[in-house]
Amino acid sequence: MTKLEHRYAAYLDQQKLAGAIKWWAFERVKIKIAKNTHITLDFFVLTDLDELQARDTKAHREAVTDDALAKTKVAAELCPWRFFYVYPREDGGWDMEQVGR
Repeated sequence: MTKLEHRYAAYLDQQKLAGAIKWWAFERVKIKIAKNTHITLDFFVLTDLDELQARDTKAHREAVTDDALAKTKVAAELCPWRFFYVYPREDGGWDMEQVGR
């Protein structure tokens, strides 16, 4: 994990202790979106409402490449869960931005 991913994992651990999420995993799922084209999201999270979400951490919005955004949008169309980019805020919190559907 990168430093940013470690920070988000610590945040998810706090969320789990607080009961806001039930489970999370790091780089557990690799999604095939086309022949020889895959995407691996950083985190899969099961919320307290039993919603499975794919979350990819980015240092800031400008860090999302066109290629990554296109792959994430295709994956969001192929899979039944919601996809998000997650960005750190200066106050230590996190912003989530849904991608696709």
